[in-house]
Amino acid sequence: MTALSPGIALVRRPTEDLADGIVTHLDRVPVDPGLAAEQHAGYRAALAAAGWEVREVDPAPGCPDATFVEDSVVVVDGTAVLTRSGAESRRAEGPGTEAAVRDLGLDVVRIDGDGTLDGGDVLQVGDTVYVGRGGRTNAEGIRQLRAHVAPLGRTVVPVRLGGVLHLKSAVTALPDGTFLALPELLEPGAFPGARPVTEEPGCHVVPLGGDQVLMSASAPRTADRLADLGFTPVVVDIGEFEKLEGCVTCLSVLVRRPAPPA
Repeated sequence: MTALSPGIALVRRPTEDLADGIVTHLDRVPVDPGLAAEQHAGYRAALAAAGWEVREVDPAPGCPDATFVEDSVVVVDGTAVLTRSGAESRRAEGPGTEAAVRDLGLDVVRIDGDGTLDGGDVLQVGDTVYVGRGGRTNAEGIRQLRAHVAPLGRTVVPVRLGGVLHLKSAVTALPDGTFLALPELLEPGAFPGARPVTEEPGCHVVPLGGDQVLMSASAPRTADRLADLGFTPVVVDIGEFEKLEGCVTCLSVLVRRPAPPA
């Protein structure tokens, strides 16, 4: 990464079989792989324009959901926790992600045995790691993650989910540490003081550095609201991915440059 870059963004391009991806809580509708490829290119361009060094993870043939690369790894400081998806068909995505994080020089640990964990269930805010307990992540996966990140000074807080695929489908954090949430999909009281949103894609943001937040074009009212609060929305169209329960968080893994010594 360059001296001025916030870090490296790992992405994985969608494949022609994208439409065969898993749908859990939505009705299946047609997906246009060509349009998805164009939207992914726009997503990558937005990351690059914000200063991120975009690197591509090798494709995973036969894994249409592999473009949602966030699910395959959780990066905490210099450690990459390779996940074990609760969707068995997605576990073949792992080797390509492992190669990518090893190329970055990260220490590699993994969720194994009976543990399951999807990266989309993991929301890091400061030293707290919130983990969704739902259909893709089980209690053993949470226990293993806690063991991996406790030596890094992180505290794991499990959150029970309802009617949603991943934790970050229901809540994400703004650069100031406050939350955007759909409270009805979360365990009551898990995120006190969260800002409720009226557009589901509006609770999906990725802090890019400074006041910039990456978000979907499907949430224009939320974008206006965040701009009014002093943030700078970076808006991308990911409509084809949203048909498969994807969001802006799912399509990348941001490996941030270490902060300079105090």
